[in-house]
Amino acid sequence: MTLQVTILAAGMGTRLGRPWPKPLTPLRDGRSIMAQQMDNIRSALDGSARVTVVVGFKLELIMEAFPDAVFVYNEAYDQTNTSKSLLKALKTSFDGGVLWMNGDVVFDAALLTRVLPLVEDDRSFVCVNHAAVGEEEVKYTVDAEGCVAELSKTVTEPLGEAVGINFVAAHDKAALVRHLEACDEGDYFERGMETAIAAQEIRFHPVDISDLYAVEIDFDGDLERANDLLDGL
Repeated sequence: MTLQVTILAAGMGTRLGRPWPKPLTPLRDGRSIMAQQMDNIRSALDGSARVTVVVGFKLELIMEAFPDAVFVYNEAYDQTNTSKSLLKALKTSFDGGVLWMNGDVVFDAALLTRVLPLVEDDRSFVCVNHAAVGEEEVKYTVDAEGCVAELSKTVTEPLGEAVGINFVAAHDKAALVRHLEACDEGDYFERGMETAIAAQEIRFHPVDISDLYAVEIDFDGDLERANDLLDGL
């Protein structure tokens, strides 16, 4: 079955403060953030993925840059957060699980290779980094069985941070849709994941990618760090 990959790219990227959608922010190597993501998807998945991009802010720029993608429009992009963008993507997805990522993450292609066995086993997961815990990042803890217990920016004793790349298994997708529907307009998608976990409806496995790079670009310092990592390859 073709792997479904969703990139969430509807937001306005106000913290980075560029006049274009944040996923189109140029990297030092000449690619944009999303072009780096697309290259990774193609190389790791042998071109077999169906890529859906949720667009909103200045959507025509993203659509022109990636004409081969499938697009879903979040018309309330300036009033909602990633919970509602992911909800729209999942509702338009085909049968099967969905791998999704924020459209502002610069990451190592080896990350996708690492998670493929879980995708093939249809096991829901969250990619995590226990080597760093940024104040602005989504943090996590685990339960006694090693599955994700808490997932938010307000976790008080985190084991590390979620990097913004996740997978929902086919048998968990309907539950995640219900919980995303119950989210407030301004909630991040992690809120829907956390309430599904609390209701014991979905078990997300943490996948440790601490030895790989994955940088979510919120500020200029993040962009500089991502460029430095790419320069070092």
